[in-house]
Amino acid sequence: MSIASDHTGGHKARAPSFTELFSPKLLTVLREGYGFADLRADAMSGLTVAIVALPLSMAIAIASGVSPGRGLITSVIGGFLVSLLGGSRFQIGGPAGAFIVLVSLSVDRHGVDGLILATMMSGAMLVIAGYLRLGTYIKFIPYPVTVGFTAGIAVIIFASQLRDLFGLTLAGREPGELIPKLTALAQALPTMNISASALAALSIAIIIVIKQWRPTWPGILIAVVVAGVITWAMNLPVETIGTRFGGIPRELPLPMLPAFSLAKMQAVLPDAIAFSLLGAIESLLSAVVADGMAGRRHRSNCELVAQGFANIGSALFGGICVTGTIARTATNIRAGARGPVSGIFHALYILLFMAVAAPLVSYVPLAALGAVLAVVAWNMAEKDEFIALLKSSRGDAFVLLATFLLTVFVDLPVAIGFGVVAGSFLFLHRMAETVEVEGGTLATEDQADNGDDSTATTDFRDDVFVFRISGAFFFGATARVSTILDRIGERPRVFILDFSAVPLIDSTAAKALHGFVHKLQRSGTRIFFSGARASVRQTLAAAGLTAPVVSYSPSVEAARAEVKAA
Repeated sequence: MSIASDHTGGHKARAPSFTELFSPKLLTVLREGYGFADLRADAMSGLTVAIVALPLSMAIAIASGVSPGRGLITSVIGGFLVSLLGGSRFQIGGPAGAFIVLVSLSVDRHGVDGLILATMMSGAMLVIAGYLRLGTYIKFIPYPVTVGFTAGIAVIIFASQLRDLFGLTLAGREPGELIPKLTALAQALPTMNISASALAALSIAIIIVIKQWRPTWPGILIAVVVAGVITWAMNLPVETIGTRFGGIPRELPLPMLPAFSLAKMQAVLPDAIAFSLLGAIESLLSAVVADGMAGRRHRSNCELVAQGFANIGSALFGGICVTGTIARTATNIRAGARGPVSGIFHALYILLFMAVAAPLVSYVPLAALGAVLAVVAWNMAEKDEFIALLKSSRGDAFVLLATFLLTVFVDLPVAIGFGVVAGSFLFLHRMAETVEVEGGTLATEDQADNGDDSTATTDFRDDVFVFRISGAFFFGATARVSTILDRIGERPRVFILDFSAVPLIDSTAAKALHGFVHKLQRSGTRIFFSGARASVRQTLAAAGLTAPVVSYSPSVEAARAEVKAA
């Protein structure tokens, strides 16, 4: 960030320009110098990420209630646009497990056309949010909220895969709510397919073993390929991508606008808002993780704009919600990516896979994809963080559990909304507790000469009171401060309130002081406010605390000198 001199001779930070805020990282990387070695590194890292993204994109799409082809389209179009336009060097965009719950509910309520319309509207909202520079505020979502809803999503994802993991046959449609879903699945246990269960167990075992012994190998892809080969070779009686969906497309469809009307847009608006909120959180969280791993800094508002255009582009081609994906982004960095070109390569590799290997995908058993998502759910649950927050404090534990339970049993937007509000109240309570008020009758000069500093400061009389407020004095701390000040029994001749340790004050606190000051005035007390910075003094003045009601002084010593001179 640039530094500019002000008229006082000091320095102040210059606000970043529009170009600095919204210039894609791809341009930054190219301007820094991009050679053949960088291109080769990005080509290899893009291939690594594509190998991870292939089965995940299909599995997430199926779990979301749409065809696997839509998941691949989302990775191609969304992944390409996120890397082309994004504000993070290493962000990989595509369908994410966190969206499974919201997308499946949207499909149930409005159909695939409604989902695509909601995705496009969500993209427009993200673009607007980015240009309004709202990306900066996403970081204010409390950590217990993110851990709570992530763990809740993990539980829902795992529950959504039980049917395919065990090859169950339900009498009717699988319920969306957790308890009815588990009840229906329990009733269908007699229909369990042993072959599907064995394939799921084998897939999970392969993923776990490879992660332990050969962590650089693409365990997920290997597990899916092995399960597909076994299914084809042994002609196992299990459900596959081919039997349920008829395979995947070999090329991208032509772009087209979804069918829409004003009534349809109003109907899907809540879904679009939920997509936007979760997409912003997930994308910027992923970008922050990438910054920590690579030692870089992303442009949050530019990233939101890119995510918005990626969602619009995905919807135009019939894809689903796009967001930054933490696992694939981390894989990209570990694979040696040099910049956004690796994400572009990742999208092109998936497109190539669709063109070449589409017929082979028909043999992939759904049990294997269910196993992939079961492992994803286990990894995304953030178990260690969950337990640590439960032990940290009762407030954090309450916010965490409330968000988690509301996510699992009610609704994700409700959970995030409640969590943010509860977390905000918890923060305000903690901030109010940090505000301190100290002081009382001033010591005599003889006591000061003897080094007795047991009181707030020194003076020459015992009918001069000094109180010092420390911390942010806002509405949350008003009652506490007012209670302490009101305990002053006998009204002093002089009352000095030291604001030198108050960084800010709001109108509620200023109004409370106004009432207290007028009580002292009626008793004939002279009031000084000392050490108040300009912003604090401005708020106090707006509440009517100006001369002659209050005298302002630069310090307690200056107020004392003025009292002596009077």
